[in-house]
Amino acid sequence: MMRDLQVDAMLLTTEPHVRYLSGFFTQFWHSPTRPWFLLVPLDGKPIAVIPTIGVTGMQQTWIEDIRSWSSPQPQDDGISLLLSAIRELPRQFGRLGMTLGIESHLRMPANDYRQLETELSNMELVDCAELMLNLCNIKSAAEVDKIRYICELTSDSFVALPGFAQTGQSEREILRSMRIDLLQRGADHTPYIVSASGQDGYGDIIMGPSDRLLEDGDILIIDTGTVYDGYFCDFDRNYAFGYASDKAKRAYTCVFQSTEAGLLAARPGATTTDIWRAMWSVLEAGGALGNDVGRMGHGLGAQLTEWPSLTATDNTTLETGMVITLEPGMEFEAGKLMVHEENILITDSGAELLSKRAADELPVIT
Repeated sequence: MMRDLQVDAMLLTTEPHVRYLSGFFTQFWHSPTRPWFLLVPLDGKPIAVIPTIGVTGMQQTWIEDIRSWSSPQPQDDGISLLLSAIRELPRQFGRLGMTLGIESHLRMPANDYRQLETELSNMELVDCAELMLNLCNIKSAAEVDKIRYICELTSDSFVALPGFAQTGQSEREILRSMRIDLLQRGADHTPYIVSASGQDGYGDIIMGPSDRLLEDGDILIIDTGTVYDGYFCDFDRNYAFGYASDKAKRAYTCVFQSTEAGLLAARPGATTTDIWRAMWSVLEAGGALGNDVGRMGHGLGAQLTEWPSLTATDNTTLETGMVITLEPGMEFEAGKLMVHEENILITDSGAELLSKRAADELPVIT
């Protein structure tokens, strides 16, 4: 892939990419103080250029060439060491790949990037974001096993939720209980768990949990990205409290059927847009006023959301080994949403559910 892109090396700076190609797995990335660099040459093993605090951990991986400096040093936080490593590499194309494009960022000071551009004036810095997206998009059997494990564990927690959620509790209280339940079941942590609630439906899917108390007639959605050994699940479930109105039940059924259409459409050779059309046709026939989320699913793996996106225009071809989410949603009346999400693996024969399928009728917690 690097030869096709005609780059002599790739310089990677973000946790998912450094971990993917080195095996260096630490929570220390939560500290924004220090930059970390992994230089991947066209031939040979990667070179780690990292703060000294991470050397012992990097030595536990397959990386042998580890170059370090005492950080933080704001005036030269590893840049001179990094430049030296880059200049030592053989030159065939005179191009260095960095993640500059879609669904990417550079985890280093912008001024340091500008210095790289200046100091490497004889090299062209080019975007390798799409290469990394395609590389990470096809999951190994080991990756799938981790995702399947956390999906099943989280599915069981959702099934158990009516046993620790009731009318009169707040969203925050219910989600706190679910976090505890997830940990007890074997999750490592739950960095993403949100909720929303309201009479007959909810108005957003990214903001909570709030201190709002659940009342009879409320619909509660919980969406979680829970992690096991560095791999995410990402799906949601809906619950009614006390009773469910007919319009809430109809919306739930419509979105459930939309997910079914997505499951049938998800197979190798189909596109993300094929799935989007299959799901949207059901929502549209069911009276959807719209869907402001922007997409109805995405890739999943070492990050909560990965490429590609299920949209009307994405048109990415599905391949065996891809893990994606199906996330149809509809505004069924002004200010009222209903959203479903499942996690699936694309296999030679079609879609395999990794999450345990949501109930076909809206669950009511009485």
